[in-house]
Amino acid sequence: MSGAEALFPLRPAQQQRWDCVALGEVMLRFDPGEDRIRSARSFRVWEGGGEYNVARGLRSTFGHRTAALTALPRSELGVLAESMIAASGTDTAQILWRDYDGIGRNTRMGLNFTERGFGLRAALGVSDRAYSAASQITPEDFDWEALFGAQGTRWLHTGGIFAALSESTARTAVAAVRAARAHGVGMSYDLNYRASLWNSHPDPDAAQRINCAVAAECDLLVGDEYSFAACLGMEVADLGKRSTPMDLVPAQAAARRALQQFPRLKAVAFTLRDASNASRNGWAGVLCTRDKTYLSAQYAVDILDRVGGGDAFVSGLLHGVLSGTDLQQAVELGAAHGVLAMTTPGDNAMASLAEVESVMRGEAAAARR
Repeated sequence: MSGAEALFPLRPAQQQRWDCVALGEVMLRFDPGEDRIRSARSFRVWEGGGEYNVARGLRSTFGHRTAALTALPRSELGVLAESMIAASGTDTAQILWRDYDGIGRNTRMGLNFTERGFGLRAALGVSDRAYSAASQITPEDFDWEALFGAQGTRWLHTGGIFAALSESTARTAVAAVRAARAHGVGMSYDLNYRASLWNSHPDPDAAQRINCAVAAECDLLVGDEYSFAACLGMEVADLGKRSTPMDLVPAQAAARRALQQFPRLKAVAFTLRDASNASRNGWAGVLCTRDKTYLSAQYAVDILDRVGGGDAFVSGLLHGVLSGTDLQQAVELGAAHGVLAMTTPGDNAMASLAEVESVMRGEAAAARR
């Protein structure tokens, strides 16, 4: 074995029901297009979520068998979200359904309003997610033995956004990765630090305590030096200061420290982004193992909608892992998939594998007829 296959030895695909399951909240995203949220009179609706987006990309772009581990309210909005998840080809059989009281007093659908940004005006996201069905998930809600044992999956992906939703989702994330570890399932965790979510926890040390507990079980950790400082207790000043937005040295230093801190961790991934202009970003993907750093080609991306670029990077990278490619190829797949995600509306790439490979080859964007 070599490359991803050697670094991440996985169960044979034919013996598992899924290639990847994603544990996290799925929200409805309201997109005002070229308008601003404050002045919009119409919105286009998408489904999305930091963890789910990875599973969706693995399914819709790369053809892997995926499932969403989430909860939805028994309401018209919950049904809408389910239909969108199903349309992507992602398995909806594991969705938990919660009773809805008619006004969302106790259980509701999480909503996210996101405007795209342009030039010097940054993209803006406004969440309305309190009391969402997913925020009330507990470790007992899923049969981990059935999911990871009897039915089987090759990979689990979850993230810090889900863990930060509530005290119970934090416990669920820890329970999930420990159960996956016991069954030999590969795992990735995207730190995706959101101070506004973690600050609501009754325990002020919850962010570091929970994230360290999850990271200790994982094979692949996703995050830059800032999320590592907030979630794992590292000091950013000790890691050095970026000379440019695309300088990988501080994040690389954080990755190496995380690999030392967590013996089970096999690699750390992160993206480099120059977002000095919302309409055009510098972009690249990086994977650090214990003995080597893999840097993708660097892109200047004309942005239509930047949301979901990082999730698309992770799904492209995981496609390489699940397919057993060499690690450089896996990073290139992730970076190219992230590029395409930022050229389409919504949280997901709406791309084909052929288009990802075309970007990787550096082919011109001439019309194809």
